[in-house]
Amino acid sequence: MKILLTGPPGIGKTTVIQRTLKGIDLKAGGFFTQEMRREGRRIGFVLKTLEGEEGVLAHVDYKGKYRVGRYGVDLSLFEAMALPVLERALQEKEIIVIDEIGKMELLSQRFREVVIQILDQGQRHLLGVIHQKREPFADSIKKREDVEVTVVNYQNRDELPSQIIMRLKRQRG
Repeated sequence: MKILLTGPPGIGKTTVIQRTLKGIDLKAGGFFTQEMRREGRRIGFVLKTLEGEEGVLAHVDYKGKYRVGRYGVDLSLFEAMALPVLERALQEKEIIVIDEIGKMELLSQRFREVVIQILDQGQRHLLGVIHQKREPFADSIKKREDVEVTVVNYQNRDELPSQIIMRLKRQRG
């Protein structure tokens, strides 16, 4: 099962994934991105792996080569942390978490290749977030027959974790 969540920022996509993982007994590997805030304003994003590593993925004060909006993106940190975790998950885990397939992450060609590898394999489940805006690579993923894209909104976000858990349990037998 390959489920990608989409929806506006702050709607609860990451929370849906976290609640799903708490309610299912599957070995998971992958990463989350989490907002960094100061005085109520978003100033960056932290990358957190399910193995416990974390680092600043993007920050308003970062003056690196790669930029998305007002954020400088540390692409080398992303590739050094996220890619090995995803590659290990592909070999060792039952469910792979990618939060998210978004503009910052898609700066990495290697990330795109790993995402395709994950989608093309048949054994592992995928639970992730994909950004809503149009982008050729993301659009091609959303169109795949083996990928289910679910829009998270205020009406469904509380029920989605239990629905996904039930489907995962049913597939396990």
